[in-house]
Amino acid sequence: MADIEQAVADALENAPERSFRESVDLAINLRDLDLNDPSNRVDVSVVLPAGTGQETKIVVFAEGETAVRAEEVADEVYDGDGLADLGDDDDAAKDLADETNFFVAEESMMQDVARHLGTILGPRGKMPEPLGLDDDVVETVTGMKDTVQLRSGDRRTFHTRVGSEEMTPDEIASNVDTLLRRLHGELEKGPMNVDSVYIKTTMGPAVEVA
Repeated sequence: MADIEQAVADALENAPERSFRESVDLAINLRDLDLNDPSNRVDVSVVLPAGTGQETKIVVFAEGETAVRAEEVADEVYDGDGLADLGDDDDAAKDLADETNFFVAEESMMQDVARHLGTILGPRGKMPEPLGLDDDVVETVTGMKDTVQLRSGDRRTFHTRVGSEEMTPDEIASNVDTLLRRLHGELEKGPMNVDSVYIKTTMGPAVEVA
């Protein structure tokens, strides 16, 4: 953990000053895995203990009371009619998909979401998290605010956000540690399948973590 914190501190210290708040990202390089086989690919959601340090946009597809409650915490809420309208406007749907981090949908609406938006959300890995009858939409959306996706696809090198430059090295290191532990648990040979890990701000130089 101390090594991770030092790498984070170096990345923050070496980052040039910018006029905008930079995110802090982790670049992960895998090895000894056949990523053409989907079963070997990494695709998990990880809750960061110190939060992402950035705004996370979440859109909910829901009806009735669930939709009303969702409006308290989600960025946008679409009912059935709104979903159908979105499905008829490819440009608007693509824009929404690209700028939204996570989607949530009542289980009863999942089939409609797939029909109207499946071809747009599916390839982006953004099909909604199903919301069951016993699930609390407020709790679900609030938890997602601190969540990032760890997704390799068929590439050995992939990236994920672990914080922002305004966070402390200790906070970001805690996020990195949590994320790497989860990653190791997903890989067949654990850390042996990780070739290298680098951390950097959006525009800053990369610093090796592991």
